[in-house]
Amino acid sequence: MNNLFSMQDLSTNDMNDLLRTAQAFANGESWTPREQTFAVNLFFEPSTRTKLSFEMAERKLGLEVIPFESGSSSILKGETMEDTLKTLEAIGVDVAVVRHKQDAYYKTLAETVNIKIINGGDGCGQHPTQSLLDLLTIKQEFGKFEGLKVTIVGDLSHSRVARSNTEALTALGAEVFHSGPPEWFEGDPKTADSYVELDQAIGFSDVLMLLRIQHERHENVMELPAEQYHKLYGLTAEREKRMKPESIIMHPGPVNRGVEIADSLVESQKSRIFKQIQNGVYTRMAVLKHILDQ
Repeated sequence: MNNLFSMQDLSTNDMNDLLRTAQAFANGESWTPREQTFAVNLFFEPSTRTKLSFEMAERKLGLEVIPFESGSSSILKGETMEDTLKTLEAIGVDVAVVRHKQDAYYKTLAETVNIKIINGGDGCGQHPTQSLLDLLTIKQEFGKFEGLKVTIVGDLSHSRVARSNTEALTALGAEVFHSGPPEWFEGDPKTADSYVELDQAIGFSDVLMLLRIQHERHENVMELPAEQYHKLYGLTAEREKRMKPESIIMHPGPVNRGVEIADSLVESQKSRIFKQIQNGVYTRMAVLKHILDQ
């Protein structure tokens, strides 16, 4: 594994190997590269969890983290992503984590640059390390994926998390359903056949995965007021009472309290939202190890 762009890059064996490594890190195992290794995080979209999680993972592995601020980079002067990565490669950077608003920004990079690249999220495309940390959280909870019913709720048409998780969970044997405002993903062949009404999904889901409304990606879309969205498509306190006793709540963050989920449920007994964040460090350590340990 020289790069990680998409969950489609990983076989089910790859996913399980990464999850085993991540769990080993969670259990206290350690690893450092054989020689001095440099990493850089290129984030061209706002991020708290992913960016800081990668930086923590890099530092725990003993990597040297090179600072990079997109707001003062030469890309603002017209430099291409390819030339930026070639520059980083030339000065000795070994691995770059990249988040960019453009879908599949990475398509030609693997053929033109030698620096190792991890996709930290591309537009409405893929978010592989978020998917892996979600898989780790589910595996820790249930010990398996086969036969689990997972419902992903919300802004599906704009969610790279939904795409990555749908592909990965399905490949691993889970049954994935989708819910939320129908007009946001109406006609999408990947989700049309799996659509369920939220109140139906509440009763049978083992995992309820809520998504943030991605206002920044909506164009000419009439959005519901927050209070109305919460009532129609959010996890209200009343809905939570009808969930299965052993079911869990997940959310990739950032959470809009009182919109996708009631404020009182974010830290509730069923919530694994902050566990996901914790697992993000171990998962990203695992991805870095697998990419660098070759």
